[in-house]
Amino acid sequence: MGLLSDPNRRRALISLLTRLNTPICLVCYMAGVAWFMGLAFEPFTLRTYMSENAMGSTMVEERFPAGERALATGREFAAHKKKVGGMPVDWLVKTMQARGLEVFTQSFSRTLPFPDENKERYMVKGTNVYGILRAPRAPRTEALVLSAPCSPGDNNQAVGLLLGLAQYFRNQIYWAKDIIFLVNEHDLIGMQAWLEGYHHTNTTGMDWSPLQGRGGSIQAALSLELSSDVITSLDLVLEGLNGQLPNLDLANLFYAFCQKIGVLCTIQGKLQRNDWDSVSGYSHAVQTMMLMVMKQASGRPWGDHGLFLRYHIEAATIKGINSFRQYKTDATTIGRLLEGMYRKLNNLLERLHQSYFFYLMPSLSHFVSIGYYMPAFGLLTVILLLRALDLWVQLTHIFTGRYLSIYSACIGNSPLLIKYVSSQQSSPGVLSVLTPLVISHLTGVALYTLPIRFQEMAVEHFPVSETEAVVLTAIAVYTAGLALPHNTHRFLSGEGTEQGWRVLKLVAVLYLAVLLGCTALINFSLGFILALTLVPVAAFVTPHIPKVLSAFILVILSPACTLLFSVFFFQELQEMPVSFQDGWLLYLSVISQGILDHFLYGSLVYPLIALLVYPCWLLFWNILFWK
Repeated sequence: MGLLSDPNRRRALISLLTRLNTPICLVCYMAGVAWFMGLAFEPFTLRTYMSENAMGSTMVEERFPAGERALATGREFAAHKKKVGGMPVDWLVKTMQARGLEVFTQSFSRTLPFPDENKERYMVKGTNVYGILRAPRAPRTEALVLSAPCSPGDNNQAVGLLLGLAQYFRNQIYWAKDIIFLVNEHDLIGMQAWLEGYHHTNTTGMDWSPLQGRGGSIQAALSLELSSDVITSLDLVLEGLNGQLPNLDLANLFYAFCQKIGVLCTIQGKLQRNDWDSVSGYSHAVQTMMLMVMKQASGRPWGDHGLFLRYHIEAATIKGINSFRQYKTDATTIGRLLEGMYRKLNNLLERLHQSYFFYLMPSLSHFVSIGYYMPAFGLLTVILLLRALDLWVQLTHIFTGRYLSIYSACIGNSPLLIKYVSSQQSSPGVLSVLTPLVISHLTGVALYTLPIRFQEMAVEHFPVSETEAVVLTAIAVYTAGLALPHNTHRFLSGEGTEQGWRVLKLVAVLYLAVLLGCTALINFSLGFILALTLVPVAAFVTPHIPKVLSAFILVILSPACTLLFSVFFFQELQEMPVSFQDGWLLYLSVISQGILDHFLYGSLVYPLIALLVYPCWLLFWNILFWK
């Protein structure tokens, strides 16, 4: 602390930081990127381990025998679903009652803000069916959930296996928690209605009937998705709403039973490799970790489990994959795996809390904790603090020099005159800084509100659908916003001053640092991707650099282009590259889905980008054209 308390040493340190500001910023940026890329190297990661003592051993004997019968039930469910053209509610109710469950239904409806063209629906109506297996050896204050979505696709095998497990569990006496078997219609919308009804909340404006039956407080949940009768591997999906992740012990439990039973398991659809010391092995780990980063940054739930996390319920989706691998897993084996997991979750004396909630996984056997990946983000954000320090020193010198010159000119006049003149001449006009701030944020408000409000007007005047109208209006408002803050300070205060743009940049840099810091605490992946693109913009932009080239770079590093590049990058990581035309259509679909996820489930990515990130970027755009 002596270095900072001594005025001479403090001035020397500040002088060093300002003199070497640019080289230090470059080193910090490269070090941050290198640190993050090094996280996928296996010696730098931690091996997964079970933190919860109640689940520390997999020494349970799984005896589920009815895999083939479950598949037959799934085929029967598919026939009834085809017959009624949707959810076979009556058949499900009778089948669950025959298995000794307390069966209840819930009807729901939801009007979408604009049509979901991926599934061709505007008004969604459906019914959820769930059965409760009451715990015979406990006061029924806690519960576990096993769900299977009734989707238009082929998920019939999951429903059949769910019903088979319900019948098997009914004959066991060791359950200390209620087990809820849920078949939800319309995927996430049905799950959202059931969770809101179960917890007596309504955060999305959905219409649903109150639940007539209820279990205890839900401790954990698994959602099951099976693509066909033949399963080659099981994929674990963890990413939930707004980048939330379940407790790591849930992933560890899945991996432990896969290892015990001999099931081929993957994460992000990728197998684990042991050749981590080779280039291909490291590349594989990087792809797996980056896929998790991209999915988490999207903020959307990647399975029905993603909505449970909002209610502090640890949940994951187990997805059966049918690929060209020679390894085959039958339904009996999957049932034994689920039986073992639920028996271990049944032993919990408290909620899962001892392991990590913030992590990245380059493989199922290794993870990167928050203490390892946050320094990479810190190295990027420290650049903003260094730039803010440099701007502060420059403004201090400008104000001090101007004050001294005014004082010398007025040395023979009264002190009151000196004070008045110096106050008028030594600071930029407030409006020259305040006006870009206000107009930039008003542009963000327009980007957030106008696409939904103007969709009917756009459909009337242009040959587009409602979804296309929303997306095109958003793009139009985003593009028009580039002109609105452009030299706005001149409308009210004349020529911009030299210190005026410095004050505005100081405000913008500190604003961006706080914004990225808060974002990274909620969703690290989104905060890191934004930092990769916005920190260079904040570092180099000034009014004195070449305008055309700099404007092109700023547009390339804008939030919209970052999203466009992320779409192509995500397809490359999934080893499904697309052409530019297909990528552009996918980009438009991602925009519409992001807006829809916000209004349906409460995803925060769209309002964050529209109301905060985009206005902050517009401030730097305004600084570039400051005159």
